Amino acid sequence: MAILFTSSFMATRSLFFFKVLLLFLALSDSFSATSNGQGVGINYGQIANNLPSPARVAVLLRSLNITRVKLYDADPNVLSSFSNSQVDFMIGLGNEFLQNMSADPTKAQSWIQQRLQPHIAKTRITSIVVGNEIFKTNDRVLISSLLPAMKAVYSALTNLGLEKQVTVTSAHSLDMLQTSYPPSSGSFRQEFIQFLQPLLDFHSQIKSPFLINAYPFFAYMDSPKEIPLEYVLFQPNQGMVDPNTNLHYDNMLFAQVDALYAAIKTLGHTDVEVRISETGWPSKGDVNEIGATPENAALYNGNLLRLVQQRKGTPGKKSVPIDVYVFALFNENLKPGPTSERNYGLFYPDGKPVYNVGLQGYLPDIIYSSSASSIKTLNLWRAVMGLAVAGLIGLDMGVKMRMPLIIGLYLFALQESYCYGYTYSL
Repeated sequence: MAILFTSSFMATRSLFFFKVLLLFLALSDSFSATSNGQGVGINYGQIANNLPSPARVAVLLRSLNITRVKLYDADPNVLSSFSNSQVDFMIGLGNEFLQNMSADPTKAQSWIQQRLQPHIAKTRITSIVVGNEIFKTNDRVLISSLLPAMKAVYSALTNLGLEKQVTVTSAHSLDMLQTSYPPSSGSFRQEFIQFLQPLLDFHSQIKSPFLINAYPFFAYMDSPKEIPLEYVLFQPNQGMVDPNTNLHYDNMLFAQVDALYAAIKTLGHTDVEVRISETGWPSKGDVNEIGATPENAALYNGNLLRLVQQRKGTPGKKSVPIDVYVFALFNENLKPGPTSERNYGLFYPDGKPVYNVGLQGYLPDIIYSSSASSIKTLNLWRAVMGLAVAGLIGLDMGVKMRMPLIIGLYLFALQESYCYGYTYSL
């Protein structure tokens, strides 16, 4: 239904409803579930033309109790929509910026001042990911620009007194490995070592993690007859034993991470933590993309989430719980490449789960339009309603108790539209 109000209620009634709303918000903060500072995060990609607004996504993530998000840019609309939230953001600095920043460090300073500084007072930005899968490009100019660009970004943060608040890192593909089996024999490709040695030295110096995009799906797709499906989906299986360490591996993801740790050790470092910046499984693929089904995607991501909740470490790093960002939040319909690229999402753009992994979220179906001139006022009510509904969903109460409160908030929004001429459609 769509309802349009253009007249005004009395100021006293508006104040009453606002006080009630603040009470609901206070209760939601008191009773909403909490999550660990580390563990599971989500990649929020936006290569699509049908995604919900960032304000609606903020409500969805709050209802899912997801408090860590990785972006591939520093989208001001997203960062503004999550202001004063409890969500930690990793923002991306694209590959296209690296060469210029490498040649002129002042460009890094400008990027920080334009993309990060306007938001960091209200939005929790904890990391800048400088470049994505640079070594996979095999572009020597780009690869050689990575470390100088990272240093320029770190120097800019230091100049602003933000180097302890915001870490500097980069995300890589497992293609950089020459050997990954057995895990203890992990090694980097020889042609990359000249770049990786100083890069790891820098990570060690500034105490930042080494990020890896790890996809057991690709290994299974290439060799479905040699690799047991159960091994890549975290299901019961015989696994494998590393002959050099006698460590037993019952899933490929952990073996991949330990192979990277072994490769890092060959360059003299045991003080750099590996974190998984991307991993996931597509729910749909082309004919040759064997294993890309919703059933397998549900098993992979569902079992992975359980391992994260159990704070499991790899066989080689049992004391270090795996740190994972799942790829991805939504299916992205404009991503190029094979069909699988557009089908990694946990959710469709309308907020419906692509498959069941035990995550029950809420994407508010509210469309705002205004004939009033004050955009600030519109943004205020967008934020208030989003946070209010999300907070109520986080309450530990049954649907019978929760729904009247949400309906009450909706009626509150309707009465406010008398004052501002908004249309709320549900």
